[in-house]
Amino acid sequence: MKIYNKYIAAIALSLVLTGCRAPMATVIKDEVKENLPQNFNQEEQQDANANSGTTPWRQFFTDPNLVSLIETALKNNQELLITLQEIEIAKSGVLAKKGKLTPTVSAGIGAGVKKAGRYTSEGAGDATTEIEPGREMPDPLGNFEGGLMANWEIDIWKKLRTEKEAAVAHYLSTVEGKNFVLSNLIEEVADNYYELLALDNQLDIIQQYIKLQERALEISKIQKEAAAATELAVKKFEAELAKSKASEYTIRQEITEKENQINALLGRYPQPIVRTKESFMSTMPQTVYTGIPSQLLANRPDIKQAELELKAAKLDVQAARKEFYPSLEISATLGLEAFKPSYLVKLPESMAYNLAGELAGPLINKSAIKANFQTADAKQIQSLYEYDKTILHAYLDVANLMSKVKNIDQYYQMKSQETKALDQSIDIANQLFKNSRADYLEVLLNQRDALDAKMELIEAKQKQLSTVVDIYKSLGGGWK
Repeated sequence: MKIYNKYIAAIALSLVLTGCRAPMATVIKDEVKENLPQNFNQEEQQDANANSGTTPWRQFFTDPNLVSLIETALKNNQELLITLQEIEIAKSGVLAKKGKLTPTVSAGIGAGVKKAGRYTSEGAGDATTEIEPGREMPDPLGNFEGGLMANWEIDIWKKLRTEKEAAVAHYLSTVEGKNFVLSNLIEEVADNYYELLALDNQLDIIQQYIKLQERALEISKIQKEAAAATELAVKKFEAELAKSKASEYTIRQEITEKENQINALLGRYPQPIVRTKESFMSTMPQTVYTGIPSQLLANRPDIKQAELELKAAKLDVQAARKEFYPSLEISATLGLEAFKPSYLVKLPESMAYNLAGELAGPLINKSAIKANFQTADAKQIQSLYEYDKTILHAYLDVANLMSKVKNIDQYYQMKSQETKALDQSIDIANQLFKNSRADYLEVLLNQRDALDAKMELIEAKQKQLSTVVDIYKSLGGGWK
């Protein structure tokens, strides 16, 4: 009989193990990371020790007004505050998974009453049973109990520990997500600050141009009275003056909107933005050192976030695969139980306990488990593609911005030369117009060209400064 029971147990165990055969996860080669170039510009060798992405933002930005704005944004920005709560949610997820590794213990009390039918095995047994000599079993029968209950899933396949590791990886990814929000926030504040300074300088230029137009209009009126100019010239100068004043109001509106955009990033209601516009055109952009591409993997928070999400997805696949294996659960109860409250204190008669272990695994109808595994496997592949996409975009961002820095510097120099030449041409055209040696069209065209050149020169300075900020962020700077 013992040998027979052993055979039965062995057959049952083999059936369980056969039914719990688990599928394998999909394996994809990470070619994007493996083929990451050695340098951003293959024609130039970069110094790995010189990388502006590791410079703290307080050292990178030297304008005290900008530093103050960034400090306010880091305290009050709503998107950043939302991200901080996501970190707390992920931290709670780690605690929840960790809690599954330990037994669940609860305490409880209960009371009830039961009346069994007389012509049932239980009722007939109670009717013929005496609790004490000469004292029959009560009918109906009360039940009073109280004690401790414990339940514990033994992590024999390390499924629960794998789930905890996945939760930890997800938590760490939210931390890196917060760092990425920090980096983006600092970039946005700096870019908008430089755009605001550019608008301030453009407003000064348009106001200077308006004064120039007013003088030109006066001269044209004087020349008309002297029969040296026509009414057409006067009207042309009046139209140009009106156009310039209209542009002034447009720029003032853009300044208001830009100030409010910065205030929104700072998490506050509209108020003036403290700034010094006079030194804007003389501000020299920071020199940026890019290091080597492989440093992006360690410096950029979005890459580290994607890497941790990939790690969490792989662990989720492992945990889903282990759902196909049998699980071992142990349950136990210990307490006092009696049909009358006064009997609860009679020990050891009122003591009750229970200890049971259960090993069970799925055999048939495993569609839900298979679906969960397939979902986790697909998410793992998706996370790998997201990781590769993040690396590729990071590399291209730096490569494009490096090229932009060089070209925008050359563009700024050419615009400076153009502006100087047009300023000189304005003086010449005005002198010729006063002496009736040039008509009003030459004066207007020179003034318009000079205005456009100065406006474009200011935009070039803003792009020059903003591009340096963008490449600093693309190298992983701003969150330290």
